[in-house]
Amino acid sequence: MDKSVRVAVDAMGGDNAPGQIVKGAVEAINERKDIKVFLVGKEAEIRSELKQYSYDYDRIIVVNADEVITNDEAPVMAIRRKKNSSVVVALSLVKNGEADAFVSAGSTGAVLVGGQLIVGRIKGIERPPLAPLIPTVNGVSLLIDCGANVDARPSHLVQFAKMGSVYMENVIGIKNPRVAIVNIGTEEEKGNMLVKETFPLLKNCNDINFIGSIEAREIPNGGADVIVCEAFVGNVILKLYEGLGGALIGKIKTGLMSTTKSKIGAMLCKSALKETLKSFDASSYGGAPMLGLKGLVVKSHGNSKSVEVKNSILQCITFTEQKINEKIRLNIQEEE
Repeated sequence: MDKSVRVAVDAMGGDNAPGQIVKGAVEAINERKDIKVFLVGKEAEIRSELKQYSYDYDRIIVVNADEVITNDEAPVMAIRRKKNSSVVVALSLVKNGEADAFVSAGSTGAVLVGGQLIVGRIKGIERPPLAPLIPTVNGVSLLIDCGANVDARPSHLVQFAKMGSVYMENVIGIKNPRVAIVNIGTEEEKGNMLVKETFPLLKNCNDINFIGSIEAREIPNGGADVIVCEAFVGNVILKLYEGLGGALIGKIKTGLMSTTKSKIGAMLCKSALKETLKSFDASSYGGAPMLGLKGLVVKSHGNSKSVEVKNSILQCITFTEQKINEKIRLNIQEEE
């Protein structure tokens, strides 16, 4: 019996589609034998890209979808009107049980709306959040929410904490993950109204390891495993993280190439430095899963290159094998 994890990929989504998307899909199936990819989009363009590569033809299936949803379209209208778009067709494969997961670097709004309208929320889930892994000095932390729910309520953040804990324990393997809420100080009385109302609710949750507030400067130091916040704050943290990381890496490289002595030093420490910088490359962790849906939906960066597309596809294996959606469903039912 075929036990491959089946992933529907939006081949037309993102700044580098379809070239880098197709390349990432090929790299994914060449790296793992337990995965099958449905490349959804304009068939002629996808097949033209595939001609460049050697791969197992039985594990990449092209599904034609003539329409493309762009970033400047209203997400709800686009999902409803463009029934033959790569996003809608791919999400429908998940809804109908033909695929286990969906990956897209396309319109975030369309992915968020489509995920809820087509795949659907798990019963009891109020708001599905986007939850990317971010690098820290100790490994990774889960930032939840980073872009789905700008105007969240305290009950939403409590569910984010619970879902994030399930994810980190079962996908990353961190037992009893530490949960913290983003704040402007560590004292319980600090914060805006949302944080002040959410703090005691998290404190009284017996099924999570809540450690209190976390300031932004402690996030890169691995101060918590699950970083809880509403999407406005989360998105600012994520974008600053990415921008600062890129700027620092650029500065380090410039400094190492500035003099003859520094170039010699760079040659001596090249291997160790490359490995260290790689650990802070967000693309190596794949995309952001949208937790709380009946199927797995993963949103990768709009400018994703093949490596991030590949890793976004591969992360679907652990998520599916560990039955994360089922564990989230059971967790929420116990809450009720």
